[in-house]
Amino acid sequence: MKGLADLLLLGNPLLYEVSKPIEQQELPDVKTWVSDLHHTMEEIRAQYHFGRGIAAPQLGIMKRLIYINIDKPMIMINPELTYLSPELVDVWDDCMCFPHLLVKVKRHCSLILKYKDETWSDQVLNAENDWSELIQHEYDHLNGVLCTMRAIDEKSFRWRK
Repeated sequence: MKGLADLLLLGNPLLYEVSKPIEQQELPDVKTWVSDLHHTMEEIRAQYHFGRGIAAPQLGIMKRLIYINIDKPMIMINPELTYLSPELVDVWDDCMCFPHLLVKVKRHCSLILKYKDETWSDQVLNAENDWSELIQHEYDHLNGVLCTMRAIDEKSFRWRK
């Protein structure tokens, strides 16, 4: 089982790669990957006291998979952003791949995301505010983009207290 020790850290070249789509025949692997993502997120929460979602590439699983667990687990396979609002908001973003650093970025206030769930059924998520910000962060990981690359300016970094 993968966990915190397997989490890729800032600078690892895999974090900058675009992930590959998941094929339907890989659904049995998705269960294992989700278990690894869940376990890692629980370890992050215990050690650093944050963590709402994690993307598979953060564990070196180069597949288009997002796991979110706030009130209940959500599995997003092959997500696709179909709408981003023109309205933007400044947020201090954090990331498990550099847990002591916060980065100020601009995120869209709302979005629409299409994805497949763990039963390979089509789903649509309309997300606003905190949800929108979280989805954008995790979606970026699937495309090899880190929030450090979206920093508003050179003064948009601070240490977590």
